[in-house]
Amino acid sequence: MTSRHERLVLWISSAKDDLIAFPEPVRKTVGYALHLAQIGLKHEKAKPLQGFGGTSVLEVVEDHRGDTYRAVYTVRFEDAVIVLHAFQKKAKRGIATPPHEIDLIRKRLKVAEELYRQWKTGQRKPS
Repeated sequence: MTSRHERLVLWISSAKDDLIAFPEPVRKTVGYALHLAQIGLKHEKAKPLQGFGGTSVLEVVEDHRGDTYRAVYTVRFEDAVIVLHAFQKKAKRGIATPPHEIDLIRKRLKVAEELYRQWKTGQRKPS
């Protein structure tokens, strides 16, 4: 039996508070998806987010009582799963992630890259 390396879960900006505000069934789905990512696995509802070049930025989409909730995280770092954004999709038309949400995710991904670099070089503690 081999033991898997468990990555830390780190949060950017308001992502954790935003996720905590989700309904409990949605929080449980996202929480389980993050746990699986920590141990190197992928939840069945975790899909690559379009426009981020590959499979390192994932989105979990969960519907609850007619509303749609999304959580976006990255697994591109060896020692951490970094949650970039959690939000309720407001638009009633289409399934695409709204452009302003994509822009925010891109900005937070850049912040995550810098914070991870600082953490790995000892300039900052994980939070």
